[in-house]
Amino acid sequence: VGVRLVPALTREGSSEVLRQLRIDWPSGSGGSSFPEAVSALKAALGRAPCNTACEQGPGTATLPEGVIGKVHLKSFVEQQGLVGYDPNLDVLLVTEGMLRSLAELQQAVQQCLVSDPVALPASHFPGGSSCCSIIHVVNCEEEFQQQQLDLLWRILDPGAHTALQKHLVCGPVKVTNPSSPIRADQYFQLRKRQMYEASVMKYGELAQDEAWREVIDTLTAAAIRFEMLSTAHRSQITLDLENSSISTKGTKSGAFVMYNCARLATLFDSFQRAVERGTYPPLPPASGLNFSCLREEGEWLLLFNYLLPFPEVLEQAAQLPTPSKGIRITANTETVCKFLIQLSMDFSSYYNRVHVLGEPFPHLFDQMFARLRLLGAVRDVFHSALATLHLPPLSQI
Repeated sequence: VGVRLVPALTREGSSEVLRQLRIDWPSGSGGSSFPEAVSALKAALGRAPCNTACEQGPGTATLPEGVIGKVHLKSFVEQQGLVGYDPNLDVLLVTEGMLRSLAELQQAVQQCLVSDPVALPASHFPGGSSCCSIIHVVNCEEEFQQQQLDLLWRILDPGAHTALQKHLVCGPVKVTNPSSPIRADQYFQLRKRQMYEASVMKYGELAQDEAWREVIDTLTAAAIRFEMLSTAHRSQITLDLENSSISTKGTKSGAFVMYNCARLATLFDSFQRAVERGTYPPLPPASGLNFSCLREEGEWLLLFNYLLPFPEVLEQAAQLPTPSKGIRITANTETVCKFLIQLSMDFSSYYNRVHVLGEPFPHLFDQMFARLRLLGAVRDVFHSALATLHLPPLSQI
């Protein structure tokens, strides 16, 4: 989810918004190790070969104020045979701020080291050490600066991990007719207020207890995630801050997905209470059911369009391309959102048309049990897909 949100929210107030949206984004702590890391990078800058990196020594005094060295990025790219970088990259004036950024990247990598025995066997790296792939998630307007940081890192810290850098570039996030620039925290609070007002309109005045606040927070997080992630990350998003699609009514919104997930929870809760009252017998295991009772077109649609292809959808959404020449990669971050929205529309149509919990007559139980097993699988798909977006399923709205 950070693929779209982080570049859009790297402004004032972003840390609190990321927390509220349940985004765990790797970053350095900025703690006591930072000065040592910056000092080590300064030393590496001083040792860098002059023909590929740093012009220091007697000429340093002529550098502009705040600049601690020059790095020849273009010659480095040519010597290393790197492809995909902006051809306008040339000489970089290195500042201490850049070194602090690199120190933070180094610390984030140390916190996130992983070893993939398939794609990245430990034997591939010196000493058999673990490594991780580094993906720079960056707004298209800042891609050039991030490439500079990438190359500076390769020069000053030529370890195995810096060789695995890739860039995932996101299109810009624009706002229609903005009266003034809007900060991330303002955007979040606006959507939260709209979600509360839409919920009051649909369900009446809401109790101000912790449970309702959690529901509104989850609906707001879902609305924002779907609003930003339903579009391919390479494309521009235009936010209409007055758009009613953020409400509980819009069929293409995150709130609509959460609403249908809650309908399933309510259905199974109602069935369980009826079982406890003795109205229905307990749900038998799937192996003992007669699924030929499922004859509705909507039931086959749920099976063939959603249950069976779901593993494929996850693979398409989560699997980045294999390493190749060039630095840009793509990720199908919109796949799960679009899948959930379409599933919600087709499930809602079926659920509005079919009465699942029928009269408690034994001759109707076979069909009811088969439908409950089918919808139990649909519920599992909802939960699994929402989990990939770090959204908890709601049991009621």
